[in-house]
Formats: sequence, structure tokens, C-alpha cells
Amino acid sequence: MSPRIDLSSAVRPFGESTMLPGDAYASARVFEWEQRHVFAGSWTCVGRAVPAVTTMRVGDVGVIVTPQRRAFANVCRHRGHELTPTGTSLLCPYHGWAYNIDGTLKSAPRINVDKTNNMLTELPCVDWHGWVFVNATATAGSSATAGSFEEHVGSLDALVAPYRPARLEVKARHEYEVRANWKVITENYHECYHCPLIHPELCAVSPPTSGNNWRDEPGNWVGGAMDLREHAETMSLDGRSRGAFLPGVDPRTVRYLGLFPNLLISLHPDYVLTHLLRPVAADRTLVECEWLFDPAVTDPSYALEFWDLVNRQDWAACESVQRGVSSPHFIPGPLAPNETAVYDWLQLVARAYQAA
Repeated sequence: MSPRIDLSSAVRPFGESTMLPGDAYASARVFEWEQRHVFAGSWTCVGRAVPAVTTMRVGDVGVIVTPQRRAFANVCRHRGHELTPTGTSLLCPYHGWAYNIDGTLKSAPRINVDKTNNMLTELPCVDWHGWVFVNATATAGSSATAGSFEEHVGSLDALVAPYRPARLEVKARHEYEVRANWKVITENYHECYHCPLIHPELCAVSPPTSGNNWRDEPGNWVGGAMDLREHAETMSLDGRSRGAFLPGVDPRTVRYLGLFPNLLISLHPDYVLTHLLRPVAADRTLVECEWLFDPAVTDPSYALEFWDLVNRQDWAACESVQRGVSSPHFIPGPLAPNETAVYDWLQLVARAYQAA
């Protein structure tokens, strides 16, 4: 069942297409459909490797993720109650059934059951460069919306691998609540048409018309690169780096990559920044930003200060866009010549809508 969105204008060839209709951004019905089919039904990033057993929701599905990079449905095999981590096990607070963190049934008070046939349902889970991805509907490889993870990530690995993110450490983290649809945020991320008007600090270290976008590669991702100005070493308020440059990467460019549906990866010469999107309503998204550095770096503030400023400038614009697309007077507009990455992202969204 599709979300019943009119895609006819959005999927026209670039130069003729428009943005998605307003319901794609403002409708609670569409949002609920996306929770099941786009987030639970795809390969969704749930963050960096967790240090302890963690419960969360991936789309509209309850999930348990363990430090061993395994994921299980958060559904007790007795009556379906959600489980609670207790350190060394998972406990159902309803009737006391307990499970080991490998999903096996540990005990079931006052009832004789076959432990082998009452394990937790394991879900596809992958560790990719230190980021954990879960397919919460367990349909990976068998549905139109979720192929194998290798098919999902495609050639993106070749762009990310030189930065060796798995060896980097999270040195700063900030969570934002943005009053905008998750697609408004990703569309904003994938274009710099807006940069001259709202990002003077960014434009001071990177020309807004520099670089190029890519989408002639396999995988569910889009992206591009922008150049640093001659005086700038990295993205910071003064253009200087106070970190450690990453070996083997291009020192003059910043790569902006979006892995569908919810991980945005910004690769800098001296750090990696991610925006992890957790949609909570049609008009509200939690965005968790993490700054990853060489383990020797002790002060990430130069990158944190720069991107916190740029983020907040973006969030104000995105929230205004959300109010606009929610208006009964909104008509989907055209794309500018340099918004090719936005077009490519919209085609990923459209394919997800059409595949259901």
C-alpha cells in the first residue's frame, strides 16, 4: 500500500520537476506510512555502536540493540509486552520472562515452555564503519524497499572508507529538536543555493558555488563535495584547524553525503560530522549531531561552535519551510540548476513510495 502521494511532477526529468506536494511533508497519514515502510522497512541508522543493551524505536517498531551488534524485536514471546534491559539480561515486567542478551529464553516463571522455540526474533543488523544499521521489519533482501545492506550502501563505501570512521572517537554530541519534517531537513542539507543568504560564516570558508554533486553510482545515497577557500584549513569560524588532519584524504574538500533514509555524513579534512535524523511527527524531527575526531584530539570546540551556528541557521529556515508547506496555498516549486542533489534525493523518496 502506497502513501497515496501524487509524484507525477516530482519524478519528471531534472529541469522540469518540482518538489513533493505538501502532504508529503505535513500529513500525519503519510508520516505514519513512512514510519513503517521507509524507516522500519529500510536499513535505518540507529547511531554508533552502543555500550550497553539499548531499547529504541526504529520507525514504528520496537527494537533492542546489543553491544555485540545484534538486534532483536522488543516483543516478549509470551504476551508481547516490551522488555526492559537489566544489565545482563532482558526482563519482561509483565510476567517475569527473562532473556539472555543473545535472545535466548533464560527463564519463564511458573510455566514449562520450550526455550528453543521461544527465542526473541532476531533482526538484520550491520555495523558499517562504526555506525549500526537495523532493518526492523526483517525484510532485508526480500522486499522492494530493503535489499541487502551491500546493495543499500552501494559505492558510498569507497567515499567514506578513506576517512576510517571506525577508528575515530565521538568527541562532541548535540541533539536538536527541529520543528520540521525530516525530508525538509535532508533537502536543505543537500543544497547550498540558500547559503549566501543565511550562512555568511560558511561562505567565508567555502565558496557556495564550488564543488559538484554525484549520483551516477549504485546505492541508496546521494552527495557532493565543496571546496575550501585558499586560507581555510577546515570548516571553523576562522578557517583554522585545532585538531589532527586525517591521513589519506583530500585536504581541500568537504564531502556531504546522505545515506537514505536518515544518516547525513559530512567528511572534513580533520573530522567527521554526522546528522542522525529521528522523525517523531510529520512536523518534528530530533537531529543528533556527533563530531568524530582522531583519538588524540582533546578540544573539538572549534568544529562544534562552527556547526552549532550553521545548524541553528538551517533549523530556522527549515521551520519556516515547514510552516509554508503546511499552508493550503503551497504549490510545489521548481528546482534551481544547482539543486541536482535535492532532485536525486527526491527520487530516492519517490522510489520508496512507489515500491510499497
